[in-house]
Amino acid sequence: AAQMDAVFSDLAVDAVKIGMLSRPETIRTVAQGLARHGARNIVLDPVMVAASGDPLLAEDAVEELISALMPKADLVTPNLHEAARMLSASVAESRADQAKRLLSLGARCVLLKGGHGAGDECADLLSDGKDEKWFVARRHETRNTHGTGCTLSSAIAAGLAKGRSMADSVGEAKIYITDAVRAADALEIGSGHGPVHHFHRQWTEHSQ
Repeated sequence: AAQMDAVFSDLAVDAVKIGMLSRPETIRTVAQGLARHGARNIVLDPVMVAASGDPLLAEDAVEELISALMPKADLVTPNLHEAARMLSASVAESRADQAKRLLSLGARCVLLKGGHGAGDECADLLSDGKDEKWFVARRHETRNTHGTGCTLSSAIAAGLAKGRSMADSVGEAKIYITDAVRAADALEIGSGHGPVHHFHRQWTEHSQ
């Protein structure tokens, strides 16, 4: 709470990106801070399920996230596993139906990500309850995918902070994360799952 008060009282905050919040108390504190400061362009990345499908949040924290933060979010960006957990549904349920049900929880827009799906393409569905738009990119096989969801949601928030529309922000962020994943194999960091290449554009320009 003190950190939020310090930032909002000193800076012009044009967008907020929320990542993993581990406890109900933390979730409530963030929700109260957003209301206290009239935050806008709120992007909620509901980090609650690991890439392996293993749960990261206790059930009471998931319930608090849905009740306290979903109604404040301009955009929520769940992957297939997270959407299924929030809805107590199967990952096989149609994306369009899942998007509608997620919107009913209070978020203004939902971006249902397809990165954990199968096939040659990675398709994300953006919906606001009236319009739907698909963002599709060719899937790139790499083990260096650490931070994909966090990077995508942060890039969307950056677009909104610049005054871009929701669709334009998502489209630009989709291109950015796709290129960052494609360039990730150029990095050699550690022996496990490495990060996406956040600075691929700058490194390419510098090398030319």
